[in-house]
Amino acid sequence: MKPSDTTAPDTGFDASALQELRPEQQLGKTALLLAVVCVAAWIANIVNGAPLHQALPGMVILYGMVMIGLLIGRFAPFYLPSVAWVSLVSIVMTLPFFPGSGWIVGQLAHVNFLAVVTPVLAYAGLALTGREFTMFRQTGWKLVIVSLLVFTGTFVASAFIAHLVI
Repeated sequence: MKPSDTTAPDTGFDASALQELRPEQQLGKTALLLAVVCVAAWIANIVNGAPLHQALPGMVILYGMVMIGLLIGRFAPFYLPSVAWVSLVSIVMTLPFFPGSGWIVGQLAHVNFLAVVTPVLAYAGLALTGREFTMFRQTGWKLVIVSLLVFTGTFVASAFIAHLVI
């Protein structure tokens, strides 16, 4: 394979096209989509029983943290996944020595993170790309059996631990 060839040998996908699909490479689209997700999560925060106006500053702060992390990921001189940059920004902004961290943590306390994360995790679990389908076709039915055993074992172990703790 020539160094100038950007096609992965076993998948047939164009690596440069995949690079351009990263969220930090499409900040405009990502910002708009993230705003829609934040509005949906903000409305889902009603599950917590808190009025929407209490959760709004926290959702705006979360939006800002994610966008700052994506901006850093876009312009950083070395590569780290976007989730790592977003996590680092969020951790630093909530550390006690960070200016305004008490206010930030106080506003984030009004956000029900279970209500925010559940739809995101559900989507992440269902979002399959062509690469996953290709890999699934190559591994076949054995992957289904192993997956079912892993899911069942994880669920049973989690339920057992929860039963012991509660």
